[in-house]
Amino acid sequence: MASDNTLKQGRQAFRQQAWADAYTFLSAADEETVLDADDLESLAKAAYLIGKESKCTKIWARVHQKFLEQNNTERAACSAFWLGMVLFNRGEHAQGSGWIARAKRLIKDYKQKCAEQGLLLIPRGLQQLRQGDGEAAYNLFNQAAKIGTRFKNKDLQTLGRLGCGQALIQQKRIEEGTTLLDEAMVGVVSDELSPIVAGIVYCAIIETCQKIYDLQRAQEWTDALSRWCDAQPDLIPYRGQCLVRRAEILQLRGRWPDAMEEVQRACELTQTSSPPATGEAFYRQAELYRLQGHYSKAEKAYRQSSKWGRSPQPGLALLRLAQGDIDSAKTAIQHVEDEIQERMPRSRILPAYVEIMLASQELQTAKAKASELSDIATELGAPYLKAIAARSQGSVLLANSKPGTALKKMRQSWSLLKQVEASYESARTQVLIGLACRNLGDEDTATMEFHAAREIFEQLGATPDLSNVNSLIKKKRPENTHGLTPRELEVLCILATGKTNKDIAKELYISERTVDRHVSNILGKLNVETRAAATAYAYEHNMV
Repeated sequence: MASDNTLKQGRQAFRQQAWADAYTFLSAADEETVLDADDLESLAKAAYLIGKESKCTKIWARVHQKFLEQNNTERAACSAFWLGMVLFNRGEHAQGSGWIARAKRLIKDYKQKCAEQGLLLIPRGLQQLRQGDGEAAYNLFNQAAKIGTRFKNKDLQTLGRLGCGQALIQQKRIEEGTTLLDEAMVGVVSDELSPIVAGIVYCAIIETCQKIYDLQRAQEWTDALSRWCDAQPDLIPYRGQCLVRRAEILQLRGRWPDAMEEVQRACELTQTSSPPATGEAFYRQAELYRLQGHYSKAEKAYRQSSKWGRSPQPGLALLRLAQGDIDSAKTAIQHVEDEIQERMPRSRILPAYVEIMLASQELQTAKAKASELSDIATELGAPYLKAIAARSQGSVLLANSKPGTALKKMRQSWSLLKQVEASYESARTQVLIGLACRNLGDEDTATMEFHAAREIFEQLGATPDLSNVNSLIKKKRPENTHGLTPRELEVLCILATGKTNKDIAKELYISERTVDRHVSNILGKLNVETRAAATAYAYEHNMV
């Protein structure tokens, strides 16, 4: 009686999507009696959904064996497929391949047509996607979707449409691809899919939308994923992805404390089952720390992201730049830029590449990469990426002493960033607008832009940016710079107050080595031999 009652409670909890209770009761029933294949399969799914993946794989192997004993080839192949997919996601590729191969052999020897034949097309399609063959991937996913339709299998039908959408996007057929992604989501929001497939579709679509910078669609589906997860608080694999994606959206919109709260929860939650979200969670945490000026914490989080399989770039290179170690930043970003050849992944590296090359005075290289970024942005047609590309081009023009043309690019960038509510990036662009205006002699507009940016940096807690804009507000551009760059003028202004190189480095968030180089350049350009002489020259010529 005890086992019957426990089993009933487990079945009821599973139907109610109370996954932790389902796992607890079904596990207890499994110890008390022999579960049939269906109940054992429910236990395997519940284990997966609460992040007990090592338990899940062992249970699914038992499910597979039970269906074999019943001569139920279709269900045996299906359980082998899902076991293989779980193992793949855990990074156990050899075992995963073995179980997928077993499922294929079972279906190959099976004389009847079945939905599982379509299910086994999914890993083949994913492999083609990874290899960059979008056309071959589309054909496989399309076959899978048709088989799903024939057998009225909503899970298979939706996975096929999801894959087709991703394959079309890989072929740069963005509008067709996103239409199919939206169609796949209809099955999710209509509650037509099993929970595992629903979670896979949610996460894959949001990730794809963010890759192509379709931020409005990404936000809409992130909100939907959040509601779906909130209704099932025991979820681990999808809740981790959900929190990371929400954190990205919150960070973009300037809600940094909320973003940090979400990402910290994701870091804690995902480590129990080590899904791909773990590395992404630590990377997002590192980015927030970097922008707030908590550099030691940022470095630690970047190392954690690397440990969990997520490259720490380009964030780590930007951290080195912020610390004033331009040489290390340059080496790191060049290495990753050489390594990444696909255009969409390159679009995430190129903005940092341009920024670092400008800091290194590699103006021609920066110009070439800003142009490449602009081409990718035009190809994707995404407002956010167009804005970042326009700003990169404007920064290059400003560095090449073309403030008028730069200002047009910066205004275009700012307008697009405001449309997508990217507050931090908007403020960064306003600083550059201010610099362009100052170089054009329009000090009033420059000051207004600096003050507007400062207000946003204060609200966000973006300490390094706040320090930079404050230093710009304190001084006006002299009529004659005597050949000094804007950064050298900054250093001269602080040097003239009697501060040491160490003090200057601390105030500007750069290294002492960088300050030494700037001071040497200043002495050379002003044709003086000492700091005291440079200070006297600056006051004599109204440079400070």
